[in-house]
Amino acid sequence: MAAKRILIIDDSDLIRMVVKAGLEQTTAWEILMAASAREGLVTAAAERPDAILLDVEMPDMDGPAAYRALQTGSATRSIPVIMLTATGRTAERQRLADLGVTAIVDKPFDPAQLAGQIAACLGWGV
Repeated sequence: MAAKRILIIDDSDLIRMVVKAGLEQTTAWEILMAASAREGLVTAAAERPDAILLDVEMPDMDGPAAYRALQTGSATRSIPVIMLTATGRTAERQRLADLGVTAIVDKPFDPAQLAGQIAACLGWGV
C-alpha cells in the first residue's frame, strides 16, 4: 500500500516545519507543503493528497475561503480537510464545523501526538 500523502497549508514557516518534522518522526507519510492558500489550492489540485492540514488564519485568503475553493474543484472536493486553529472560541469552532471540514485541531498542538490525532480523525492506522 502506498504511503499516505498529507498537504500542509500554513503561512508560518515554523508551523510547517514543526508539523512536517512531527509527522516524519512518527509516520511514513509523504509530506507536501504550501506557504499560502493559493499555493495550496494549486498543489492540492496537482498532487491530490490523501488529506490536507489547513491553517485558518492566513493573509490574502483565509482557511475557510480556501476550504470553500477546494470544495468547488472536482479534483479536490473529496480530499478530507483538517483545520488548524489558534482560536479556541466555541463560536469559531462551530463556524468551522458548519463548513463541513473533517476535523479541527487546536494550536498549539503536541507534534508527537499530531499524527495520532490526524489518523484518528481520518480513520487511518499509524
